[in-house]
Amino acid sequence: MVGCSLLGTMLLGSMAAYVLARFEFPGKRFIYFMFVGGMSFPIILALVPLFFVMKNMSLLNTFHGLILVYIAYSLPFTVFFLTSFFKTLPSSVAEAALIDGASHTRTFFQVMLPMAKPGLISVGIFNFLGQWNQYMLPTVLNTDEDKRVLTQGLVQLAASQQYKGDWSALFAGLVLAMLPVLAVYILFQRQVQAGLTAGALK
Repeated sequence: MVGCSLLGTMLLGSMAAYVLARFEFPGKRFIYFMFVGGMSFPIILALVPLFFVMKNMSLLNTFHGLILVYIAYSLPFTVFFLTSFFKTLPSSVAEAALIDGASHTRTFFQVMLPMAKPGLISVGIFNFLGQWNQYMLPTVLNTDEDKRVLTQGLVQLAASQQYKGDWSALFAGLVLAMLPVLAVYILFQRQVQAGLTAGALK
């Protein structure tokens, strides 16, 4: 589920960020600051209206509904991060592709997106951490016990033990939750560092 939401977040976020960074159109600054404002909006304030919206759309207790919420929750930071990153990339390469006859879509996917790989990996890891460790959203929007995500299971495991102290089971669950995050960071640590320092010496 996190993989689908992460893919959707990166695709939509990179497309929105590219347009905001490279094109001029009426309302551009307003749209950008709407995304920036979304970063400062606490998700807890939106839980009640979000619950009723999901209920009216028959998306409660469904994985695809939770995926859509995860994407919307992660988009503001993704767009903010990638907009600044796309501005640091040389525009001459995109202009050369357009002169050679490439469409804007082809220029984005085949030219600019590969050049933005360090930034994509960096923001992708941050989004992965946030979505993997998310507990509040699935607790409110996914109350079906048969469809609980890992974070809900860990909290339920800790709460069900009460005073028994079955630490082996609890730490086994914590290891399961930690290993994917650790593996992703070890694999992409160089790209993360490159993405965070890109443009610093420009």
